[in-house]
Amino acid sequence: MNKFSGRLALQQRVLPSYRIPFFDLLAQSCESMCLFAGLPRPVEMIVSGKPQVAKYHEAKNIHLFSGAFYLCFQRGFVDWLENWNPDALIVEANPRYLATSSAVKWMHARGRKVIGWGLGSPPLSGPLAGFRQTGRLSFLSQFDTLISYSQRGAEEYAALGFPREKIFVAHNSVSPAPDKILDKRPQTIDRATILFVGRLQARKRVDYLLRACAEMESKPRLIIVGDGPERAILESLAKDVYPAADFIGAKHGAELKPYFAEADLFVLPGTGGLAVQEAMGHGLPVIVAKGDGTQDDLVCERNGWQINSEDYGALVSIMKNALSDTARLRKMGEESFRIVSEEINIQKMADAFVDALNSVF
Repeated sequence: MNKFSGRLALQQRVLPSYRIPFFDLLAQSCESMCLFAGLPRPVEMIVSGKPQVAKYHEAKNIHLFSGAFYLCFQRGFVDWLENWNPDALIVEANPRYLATSSAVKWMHARGRKVIGWGLGSPPLSGPLAGFRQTGRLSFLSQFDTLISYSQRGAEEYAALGFPREKIFVAHNSVSPAPDKILDKRPQTIDRATILFVGRLQARKRVDYLLRACAEMESKPRLIIVGDGPERAILESLAKDVYPAADFIGAKHGAELKPYFAEADLFVLPGTGGLAVQEAMGHGLPVIVAKGDGTQDDLVCERNGWQINSEDYGALVSIMKNALSDTARLRKMGEESFRIVSEEINIQKMADAFVDALNSVF
């Protein structure tokens, strides 16, 4: 395990429970580490958590406006830095967080390093694109180095003008490497099982999945694991278009294992979702919607398919293609398992963070 021989401070707007295993692992790679994060707005329905290894200081988040105009001020950021006295600071590289620049100035005034961690910087368009691009680069230029969630994000930062040699990629992960050898699934099946795991909300496009299953020549079993505001609507839709759909409700941790074991294909037709890596860790090929670039690193032609979330025709076509060859599905599932075992997991992510930290000292 790589090590950073210093005190680390790490800022987040909020601290979702799914990030806790990564932060605790990163804390084990440092002399000591403290997290600074506040609470989400109730409307966000984010399940927060607290670390077991890393120290934690609760920020006082002041949420301003909403939607495209949302801003957040984290009261007490600099006071916390003065108390924790870190050698390095990692912050979310998001200009909407208004206290970040003051924290960066505090660190730099004392000759200490600051790293920005972000999704990337997609190309801008419109009459103010040049002005906004200059503003983005000005914001990013305050950091000593950057960590990107994905290779695409790293390329976007470089295209914006941030020095390529100062950009590190820590592939976004929420799961550890699988702790056991992949169980072999049968090479022939009478009826395929498709699995969806996630929150039931409109952007996940479970409605598309129900309708697509109805168009399959050999009707698959469809297991939908999760709960959310769209559940009643989706159950009503299923009665009309695909009564065979099985709504399981919310399951977590070990409760999910039997459903991953039963499945032949994991499908996430809409945006967002954290279960893709877990599905891959159980040796499943995947169909996922394109998003912020993290999917590009996880899903390739060797282990699955990417689609546009609003392209229903592509979903139907690719599902038909996927279900037409069981032997191919099994090989793709083995590649999924290899990717999360060897390339993209929270240990690899922590190692990349430590590499970035050590690069600035």
